[in-house]
Amino acid sequence: MPRSNATAPHRRTSAKLELLVVDDDRDFAESLLGALRAQGFGVAAADSLAAARAALAQKCFDAILVDRTLPDGDGVELLRERPREYDTDVIVITGNTSVDSAVDALKQGANDYLTKPLDPARLESTLAHLVRTRALKSELKELRSELVARGRFGSIVGESPAMKALFEEIARVAPTEASVFIQGESGTGKELFAEAIHANSPRRDHPLVPVNCGAISETLIASELFGHERGSFTGAERMHRGFFERAAGGTLFLDEVTEMPARLQVNLLRVIETGMIQRIGGTEQIPVDVRVLAATNCVPEEAIRAGRLREDLYFRLAVFPIIVPPLRERRGDVALLARHFLAQLNDAHDARKEWAPDAITELEKREWKGNVRELKNAVHRAWIMADTTLESDKAIAVSIEETPATSAIQAGMSIDETVRALILATLEKVDGDKREAARRLGISLKTLYNRLNVYNAAKR
Repeated sequence: MPRSNATAPHRRTSAKLELLVVDDDRDFAESLLGALRAQGFGVAAADSLAAARAALAQKCFDAILVDRTLPDGDGVELLRERPREYDTDVIVITGNTSVDSAVDALKQGANDYLTKPLDPARLESTLAHLVRTRALKSELKELRSELVARGRFGSIVGESPAMKALFEEIARVAPTEASVFIQGESGTGKELFAEAIHANSPRRDHPLVPVNCGAISETLIASELFGHERGSFTGAERMHRGFFERAAGGTLFLDEVTEMPARLQVNLLRVIETGMIQRIGGTEQIPVDVRVLAATNCVPEEAIRAGRLREDLYFRLAVFPIIVPPLRERRGDVALLARHFLAQLNDAHDARKEWAPDAITELEKREWKGNVRELKNAVHRAWIMADTTLESDKAIAVSIEETPATSAIQAGMSIDETVRALILATLEKVDGDKREAARRLGISLKTLYNRLNVYNAAKR
């Protein structure tokens, strides 16, 4: 919304947050204004879109609390009109029967929502997050340019245009409470993006709890997520707190969420919507304050069509979708990553090894189907093989086509040993992509994970 210099609002320097309440329900608005004043916020009120626009033309507010249903239109219109340079938060107000409209507003860019009648605990939680978010946004603004210039964001390394754009997205969504759905090929480092979002959020002093949904058996995943009471099933000898409770105040990262059984996806959606869990075998509704991040190496639309991901759960998780580009689309990042991984190895082992001339140029010619994970392993291989100088041919492993899987299978091996050799060779061929390996082997992903867990246990 354009403003002339004469009417441009003065930017405040006071630490006290200024809020604008936009609602035509006088009793509700007075109640909300009173609650906000009691907590030390500066407040103003408007009862229509026109009145809200007039207020915004005169003053910059840190946040707008707006009802979706106003006499002259949809309150979400203010989302599109808010001045980008002021980074104003928008909290949507809705009736209890209109939670779907609140979720729709979140997808359009709202930061949070409140329901009528006011729940004091929910209001307090929302305002606490708002205060933390505003403070963190101010801090991130100062750090953002420096992070991009250094070619990294937390543990993520990259200076390609694709990664710089992704760093900007992370910097914007991290301080909010929005659910984030991270999509990317196997090996792109989706867990690092979850860590970066958590580390730059108001929840960073609380736990980040990662859950690999494909690595937990279907019989245990409900108990692991929501917990169980003592005696709720055979073997439940004591009360168990699930991942949601363990992540209290922090972030829950659901990796490979498309591997979660469909019946549990319904329960997960309910927990995200209500903020309440019920342990298996229990009757008590337990409030949980958790931000949920999710990830998959699938195309979500394909997973929905295949019945592996509920559409309503996807829309709730994907308030802010992030697509992590494969390494082949990150021009210039192979060289940066190769040097970064070498520096890590040298630091860890007090070594001074270097890349041979033109070695990195050779690495940049490779497609890296296994993405950053494959490149990291390649650097490690070359480092192990080098005395002082890393050669590119030592980094690039001999392909499965050149060394058939059958060469690992010898006469006299047991069936279990043969199956193990075949599984490991197939995983190497597909650069660690477990879903693709399971497809080629003709087994379920759950069976593959179970086999790998057995092999890993045998190494200990």
